Amino acid sequence: MNDSPIISTHDLAKLLSEKTLRIIDCRFNLGDSEWGQKTYLQGHIPGAIYAHLNLDLSGPVGPNTGRHPLPEAELFLKKLAGWGISPETLVVVYDTVGGAFASRLWFMLRAVNHKQVKVLNGGLPKWQADGYPLRNGPEDVSPVEISSVYATDFNPQLLAATPEITAAINDPSSSILMIDARAAERFQGLQEPIDPVAGHIPDAVNRFHGTNLTSEGVFKPKKLLREEMLALLGNYSASQAVVYCGSGVTSCHHLIAFELAGLEGARLYAGSWSEWIRDPSRPVAIGKE
Repeated sequence: MNDSPIISTHDLAKLLSEKTLRIIDCRFNLGDSEWGQKTYLQGHIPGAIYAHLNLDLSGPVGPNTGRHPLPEAELFLKKLAGWGISPETLVVVYDTVGGAFASRLWFMLRAVNHKQVKVLNGGLPKWQADGYPLRNGPEDVSPVEISSVYATDFNPQLLAATPEITAAINDPSSSILMIDARAAERFQGLQEPIDPVAGHIPDAVNRFHGTNLTSEGVFKPKKLLREEMLALLGNYSASQAVVYCGSGVTSCHHLIAFELAGLEGARLYAGSWSEWIRDPSRPVAIGKE
């Protein structure tokens, strides 16, 4: 397999019989947390198992966390073993919204040193549009032992935390560029349908994660993504970029886009906006800038 973070429906269809393949369905609806698993059971890519954003890909919400804090890495490794995933497994993740939720699992796997993971380009809608089959009901998997190859904590070099962000916005010479992946209306504070406070982290720039996709719901070509990401970065390098969103989920989509564009080193603020606003003393910006 190539090193691309994405895989086409055509290439996945050719791999369905491979024993070292594990497909994971990550579809989710923030307004109805049971929708994903219900619709998964009604029809999914053959062999796919379901990962629930709240139960499988997040830890408990605490008084100082965002809405979807990363789980304890050791618990996540137990999940992987239960799903039959070992370091030799090619994991393909997908959802129904262009990878917005699947990118979270892609990031988590990368962050514990699982190298073979790809997001299905175009997700379930593209799979169906291309005429490939679905299967209903649950799927059986055989658990494996937790591998010592995996890191016992999420790679800190891929993450930024609230104290670092706080220090950066108080330092005029900071070398961090915050990139907000939410829709422009939420970034500007014009509306906030989920969190109790509207606005964005001061000095952040905005690029909605859906901007990474074409009108057909697949990732834009590498050349175009690179041009757009370089324009977004301006005088910053990708290694100075920290992406965030409402709760550290859809912002992972930007990390895939950066990688597709050949730009390395961007990090995730996992707590994101919903963690930032836990402390009312932290500054909040309104408007386009």
